[in-house]
This record gives sequence, C-alpha cells and structure tokens, in this order.
Amino acid sequence: MSARAGVRLAVDVGDVRVGLAASDPDALMATPVMTLRRDANRGSDLRMLLKIIADRAAVVVYVGLPLSLSGTETPSTQKARDYAVALASQLAEQASPTQVRLIDERLSTVSAAEKMRAAGVEAKNQRSTIDQAAAVEILTHALDMRSALGREAGTLVEIDPES
Repeated sequence: MSARAGVRLAVDVGDVRVGLAASDPDALMATPVMTLRRDANRGSDLRMLLKIIADRAAVVVYVGLPLSLSGTETPSTQKARDYAVALASQLAEQASPTQVRLIDERLSTVSAAEKMRAAGVEAKNQRSTIDQAAAVEILTHALDMRSALGREAGTLVEIDPES
C-alpha cells in the first residue's frame, strides 16, 4: 500500500514540554510549529494537538519513541507510548482518519542541539525551541523512511474498540 498525500506531524514528548513539527502537504519537508506545555493532569496539550491536527488536516502523527542507543526501552519510552495511545484514543472518539505512529527517535534531541549550536544558538538559549527542533528531526527521519520504503514509517498505534 503506498502512502497517501497529506500533512504529517511529529511530536517530541517530554515531561515538561511537547515539541511539534509539521510537513508540507506533499510530505517533503519538516518545519517547526510550536512547543506545548505538557499538562498530564488536565490534558490541555492533547486538546491543542487535536485542534492542530484538525486545522492542518493531518493524515499521520508520528510520536517519537525514545529508546536507548542499544534499542532497549527507557523510562521515557512508556510515557511516549501512553501519550500516543491517549492521542489515538481521542482521535478514534472523534472518528478522525488520522493515524498515530510510533517512530524511533534515538538521538533526535542531541542532533537538534548540535544543529542549533552549529547555527550559533547558545545552549542556554535553546530551551524554548529545542523540543520543536527535536520534533523536526523526528519528522525528517519519518519522511526519509517513508520515501525509502514507499509506505508510512513507524508502528501504527491501534486502539482496541472493546477497551
């Protein structure tokens, strides 16, 4: 099955912030969108993300899956999985056709920080945009894989309708 056209989003989930990046409708280029303040108790970050998904008519949302360098799970891995499931559940409740996919994000923040440093942004000034830059790295990786594979990258998050 070939991948369909449309905007893709990527999410870098952290304990404090959620970085967001978006592609163009042809899924060729990733650009930063915004950083959301993480609100695990009230879910305002998820509500804002749902609004952005709808406004941009996104067809896929990639959620970065933080794994260790050896590919094993880390304490942050389950948090990202839980976020992806919560997002997919809310999209399913809205009967949205948007897919949520988990994608390996090893070193995305490190790579983003290196690129920002190379562009002359001092480490102390990166905090407000590093999450967006990491999301751009995640989305760029997903778009490259999508192009190489001829299908969507990552693992589809499926919601059990019985739960």
